[in-house]
Amino acid sequence: MRLSFMSSAPAGPSGDPPGFELPLRLFLAFRTIIDEAHEELARQGHPDMRPMHGFVFQAIGPHGTTAVELGRRLGVSKQAAGKMVESLERLGYVERAADPADARRKIVRLTAHGVDSLVRSAEIFERIRDAWTERLGADRVRALEADLKEIAPTGLWRLDAPGWFGTT
Repeated sequence: MRLSFMSSAPAGPSGDPPGFELPLRLFLAFRTIIDEAHEELARQGHPDMRPMHGFVFQAIGPHGTTAVELGRRLGVSKQAAGKMVESLERLGYVERAADPADARRKIVRLTAHGVDSLVRSAEIFERIRDAWTERLGADRVRALEADLKEIAPTGLWRLDAPGWFGTT
């Protein structure tokens, strides 16, 4: 879906674009990066990866977590987290194992296949950033990143996008 109304929206009194364009353009830039990364991931052996999986993998973390904690981190129900884990387990990205500290609990952790997808994602995101640098110039990309750091909360990685998108 193209947002054709963005190009025809009247400018504000200062000649600037209307305020609603900023979040839409930020989202479209995010979407462009994510779509490009997932197309490349598919070519590199991860055709089942979806954008949501990146949030889930980050919420699982390097040491694993429980399904209950995963749901809390993602802002979704325990049941929704359990379904995500089941789906990712079928795809070979995660596994469940007994918690060494408490055999009654199951820990969800990334498999080698899941870690491989993260390593490849990091490399792909570096290439995408390099392409932006080539197109816009290193100073402009660094300034954009600095400005976004200034505006966005610091030290806070919001992994709860699945729950946030799903709230009404």
